[in-house]
Amino acid sequence: MIYLQQKMAAMNAVVHDEGDEVRLVRDLAAEVSAMAHSAAMAAIRRRWRDVTARRRPDRPPIWCNPVGCWPELLPESWLVCRHQDLREMERYCKRLLIKGAIGDDTPVLPTYDIAPVLKVTPANKWGFDIKSEQLGAAGTAWRYLPTVVTPDDYAHLRVPSYAYDAPATATRRDRLQDYLGDSMPVRVNPLGGYFSAATLCSEAAKLCGLEEMMMNMILAPEQVHRLMGVMLQGVFNLINVLEESPQLIPNTDGPMFLSDPLRDNDTGVVTLQDCWIHGNSQEFDPVSPAMFEEFLLNYQRPIFARFGAVCYGCCENLTRKLDAVLSIPNLRLLTCSGWTDLGVLVEKAASRCCIMWRHKASDVVCPPDTRELRRKIRSQADLLGDASYQVVLRELQTLMGHLDRLREWTLICQEELTR
Repeated sequence: MIYLQQKMAAMNAVVHDEGDEVRLVRDLAAEVSAMAHSAAMAAIRRRWRDVTARRRPDRPPIWCNPVGCWPELLPESWLVCRHQDLREMERYCKRLLIKGAIGDDTPVLPTYDIAPVLKVTPANKWGFDIKSEQLGAAGTAWRYLPTVVTPDDYAHLRVPSYAYDAPATATRRDRLQDYLGDSMPVRVNPLGGYFSAATLCSEAAKLCGLEEMMMNMILAPEQVHRLMGVMLQGVFNLINVLEESPQLIPNTDGPMFLSDPLRDNDTGVVTLQDCWIHGNSQEFDPVSPAMFEEFLLNYQRPIFARFGAVCYGCCENLTRKLDAVLSIPNLRLLTCSGWTDLGVLVEKAASRCCIMWRHKASDVVCPPDTRELRRKIRSQADLLGDASYQVVLRELQTLMGHLDRLREWTLICQEELTR
């Protein structure tokens, strides 16, 4: 990190105006492009493809997403571009340089990906504003402020419609390409990143409140069914527009979803059957398996059926719900959070799909040293045995002052999991 700080400081020192900002971004993009085209990156991509296809790799791919730790790893003071577009590209490239120093299996793309511009009606999507309240200092706890409360509110939920704004998308793409020049191509990627439109429970809780949604499953189940039905139709409207967009490409080249083509496709026409989708049930964590299936999974299944492969789960405990989740026909990747019983999940799922082995952020960042962390990784790896799995660390909010901990975690995983 000290080396990177010195390197970035030297690059930043020559930036004085927008022309210098453009040159800085192009230099950074060229460095990222070199990473993307390196032999090391080819090995990383092969590792991910082997695991998602349940072939035996040299070792499982290891990936961390710093999320809330980025202000510690890349403080705003390390960014110098003032123009909004250039600053975002500077941030994107510098984060990838930091990930390179961490040394995990981050797949670096040879393109700068952007989302298409979509027009949504109504503008607040469901006909009601989403509100929340901060309970303390920024970055600490917050809560939902329900706006869908009465039976009349539920009756007036709107199904959003979407329209692909081709001129606005092209204008943005061309503007960013002008900034990047020949250093890196800009690519419109409708399903880029962790595409999780099937996670209906998050949107439901934002509108209705978490506790209120759970109570209504008992006291007013018809209202919850009304809500989920509206959300299902809204997601269909969204994915229909994305599937029909001229830039649809398979989202099979990023972390977690990096895979072989999902089907034999000689037509050259990309559909959602060539793509991954993620869904989870985090807001349904304490809900019974029966209610989980009735009020959530049954509404997610029609969305999953439109896609070639499904990844399921996030931070929730799926131990009691595995049978229901494993009934998803095109399930290819199943998340084992730090709260799901790893032994039970391996027994039920290892012969069926790849496992996303999530590590607890607190186990990684809180201890003063890494001895206990290494022991836990080794003991859990023994439970996984010969299963196909990827190693993922997400939901990080702080490094607790251990700025090298992600590098240390990566090295421990590499040492303990090399087969």
